[in-house]
Amino acid sequence: MSITLSESARARIRGYLDADPTALGLRFGVSRTGCSGWGYKVDMARAADAADRVFEDGGVRIYVDADSLPLVDGTEIDFLKQGLNEQFVFRNPNVAGECGCGESFTTDADRAA
Repeated sequence: MSITLSESARARIRGYLDADPTALGLRFGVSRTGCSGWGYKVDMARAADAADRVFEDGGVRIYVDADSLPLVDGTEIDFLKQGLNEQFVFRNPNVAGECGCGESFTTDADRAA
C-alpha cells in the first residue's frame, strides 16, 4: 500500500506545512459527494487517529483514514501549474469512472454494488 507525491506536490505541501507549525502532515481521503460517488478530501493533519495509516514521502507525512485507504491506495498526488491555474491532480489506479465535471469518481467496487 502506498500514497506518493510528485516533486512539485511535495514542494507545495512543504510550503503549507512550513506556514503551519501545528500541522503534522497532509490528511488525504475521500467522502461521498458529487454525481459519481467519491470526492477527494485534502487538508492539513492536526491529529492522528489510531486507525490512520501514515505514509511518508520525502519527509512529508500523509495520513489516510482506514475507510478511505482501499479507495486511494496507490494514488500519486501531483501539483500542476498551467498559466495562471494551479491544482492538485490525483492519479488513482482505483478509479473506474469519473463524472463529467471531474469532481467525483467511482471504483469497480461501486459498479458491483
